[in-house]
Amino acid sequence: MDINFNDFVDNLQKEIIKKEIEDHNEKIVNLFHNPYNYGKPPKKEITIQEERRGGLKKYFLGLYLKIENKVIIKAHFITDGCGVMIAIGSQTMMLIEGKSIKFAENLLTEDILMALKGLPDDEKHCADLMIETLRNIIIKYKDK
Repeated sequence: MDINFNDFVDNLQKEIIKKEIEDHNEKIVNLFHNPYNYGKPPKKEITIQEERRGGLKKYFLGLYLKIENKVIIKAHFITDGCGVMIAIGSQTMMLIEGKSIKFAENLLTEDILMALKGLPDDEKHCADLMIETLRNIIIKYKDK
């Protein structure tokens, strides 16, 4: 059977995504492949930032918030973590953007997990790292 290279790549990508969805879920896979507000914005668009390495796998996580009148106007992140970490970052940015500092301060790991429709137990440490980093940036903002 003759198959061209592009068809081979397309079929392989479909198989990879199918396996990712089996291991996680469609929402996590979609956010990994299409992250929301991934990347460090220009300095003029950052009110406060937190960059750290932590968690079980010592991932890098950077959070960059633009805050006006105690409301998170824009939220961005970067990470060198896995696809789940990218999905968690994306989901968290969607949860906190447009919300008050108080809302973000009270966000829990469970809130992220529920929004993502669950995570395997061995990957929940990524959500813990996100919450820890979010709490640190809020403390930094309040101390400013």
